[in-house]
Amino acid sequence: MASTSKHRSSGRTSGPKGAEASSAATYLMPAEWEPHAATWLAWPHYEGDWPGKFEPIPWVYAEVIRNLARKERVELLVNDSSSERRARKLLQRADVLLENVRFHRWPTNRVWMRDSGCIFVTSGTDGEQTAIKWRFNAWAKYSNWKHDEKIGSLMANACGVEELRPTFNGKRVVLEGGSIDVNGRGTLLTTEECLLSKVQQRNPRMNRAAYEKIFAQSLGVHHVIWLGKGIFGDDTHGHVDDLCRFVSSDTVVAVVESNAKDVNHKPLRDNLRRLHSAHDQSGKRLNVVELPMPRPVIFEGRRLPASYANFYVTNGVVLVPVFNDSHDRIAMNTLAELFPSRSIIPIYSGDLVWGLGTMHCMTQQQPAS
Repeated sequence: MASTSKHRSSGRTSGPKGAEASSAATYLMPAEWEPHAATWLAWPHYEGDWPGKFEPIPWVYAEVIRNLARKERVELLVNDSSSERRARKLLQRADVLLENVRFHRWPTNRVWMRDSGCIFVTSGTDGEQTAIKWRFNAWAKYSNWKHDEKIGSLMANACGVEELRPTFNGKRVVLEGGSIDVNGRGTLLTTEECLLSKVQQRNPRMNRAAYEKIFAQSLGVHHVIWLGKGIFGDDTHGHVDDLCRFVSSDTVVAVVESNAKDVNHKPLRDNLRRLHSAHDQSGKRLNVVELPMPRPVIFEGRRLPASYANFYVTNGVVLVPVFNDSHDRIAMNTLAELFPSRSIIPIYSGDLVWGLGTMHCMTQQQPAS
């Protein structure tokens, strides 16, 4: 599959001043529950993401990969040959189907592939895939990102697909995959806190209309639902994949906090209100299903962004973060009703979330051709 990946910046079209995107092809980002060719992950190595708690993290990854490899290929990034040897040994001990795991020796800074990896889209004219390569700058917050910025291009090259780099006012657009969620039919969820706030600002001078034009041209999105704020403790400043997710073309799950004294109660209630008045690309109201929040997960005095909404849908299974909480069963039962043809697999994430992410943050899907 290896070949030289072409890449190009998107061409200027009419619309909001400064918005640039391709006018030659029609792209569509498939929904996560549509068939996958593979899931991309990066093997954990940066202990600074889990200070004092790194030891169990590779075992969590092994459990995730064990469940994935039974259903689809796993494309696994490792820093070098010694890292690959260690990962292989641990995966063998965890009874992982290694013939369905393909290793790539590409150094990474962090392992959050949802945000550093490319997004694979399909062409509406011939069904071929293109890699949308956003610029990655570590959530406009951290300094260790230069390896991760290259990952999307390496993925495109390994798959032999063209790379498209959306731009605005001549500059590449910064975007993370965790900041958006799509129904595969032309509707996208995102938050004002992440994309429109001046805190951790990704793209200065990009407004709502400019984002919507970029989404239309790069992802085939014709309607954007803007939520408000994210959950407390989220260092990405409001990623939607901790808040609200599409589970079918017309249905979303949204996390809610029943404790009126909790810091998340009011912003989640506001998001829920917006969803109940929202519609899809055809003007139809959405079905809104509530997911509880787990009780606060706190480590070393810090509230962590634990959320059941950070699940990952793959071929035949849904991987759900759980926290040894009384709400775990409610969340899993709710998702089981919404995904009746898939197995609901709980992954204990009480240690993993100390890295400020769980199932969805660590994965990036590659749609089936």
